[in-house]
Amino acid sequence: APSSLADAGLVAAHLGIATEPADITATVDAYLAGRPDADALRRGNVMARVRMITLYDLSRRDGRLVLGTGNRTEWLLGYTTLHGDAACGLNPIGQLYKTEIRLLADHLGLPREVLAKRPSADLWEGQADEDELGFSYAEADRLLHHLVDEALAARQLASLGFAPALVETVSARLRAM
Repeated sequence: APSSLADAGLVAAHLGIATEPADITATVDAYLAGRPDADALRRGNVMARVRMITLYDLSRRDGRLVLGTGNRTEWLLGYTTLHGDAACGLNPIGQLYKTEIRLLADHLGLPREVLAKRPSADLWEGQADEDELGFSYAEADRLLHHLVDEALAARQLASLGFAPALVETVSARLRAM
């Protein structure tokens, strides 16, 4: 989306990072032209993988590493595309929960409009991560901390105020991963 490209430019400028936009539309469209049955999720996965092909090609050209942008929350919830956004040479934020990354971004003074933006893989118009997941990252991170890091049982999680449906949904995603 044009707004995401503009936001990326703001972050890159703030951090002093050079950018080189690469349009993947023709490649994605050419592949999907022969797959009219591809739903939004399949299409999104193709886009994520073509993005990574592009990044690895440019990294080879320039002799650089592909840095990952995935985080611990996404990994634990299975909200990542294998060989897409999950592929990288180095992931400096991979062990941070999504809410920790927002705190780090705030600490680094990233632009307010970027910090306030709803998380989205930006794979189709109006797509928002939390809408697809059915819960907020703040809820998920708090629960994942207690569930994974502290290994609390469902009974203990209920005593901390977590809704049983949320615990079951997140636990099912963890088991699936």
